[in-house]
Amino acid sequence: MDTRIYVGNLAKSTTEAEITALFAQAGTVTSVDLVKDRDSGLSKGFAFVTMPAQAEAEKAISMFNAYTLADNELKVNVAKPRVERAPGK
Repeated sequence: MDTRIYVGNLAKSTTEAEITALFAQAGTVTSVDLVKDRDSGLSKGFAFVTMPAQAEAEKAISMFNAYTLADNELKVNVAKPRVERAPGK
């Protein structure tokens, strides 16, 4: 089952390609969802990486939590399930 990883404290200039290349060092990367500002198109500072194997995801978390990328210390952990918000909030 795929494991989704939260990657926080990214530089605004970080690209999906950079994140993919970094996490590929720990195993197979299924997808990278870099959250971007709607107006500027720049990174909002966080992304979600999906990896197919739990062991690879755990390896990536241990390798890259507190890892320095573009002068920022990354925060990497298992993503929490998305909470649906009520409309209008």
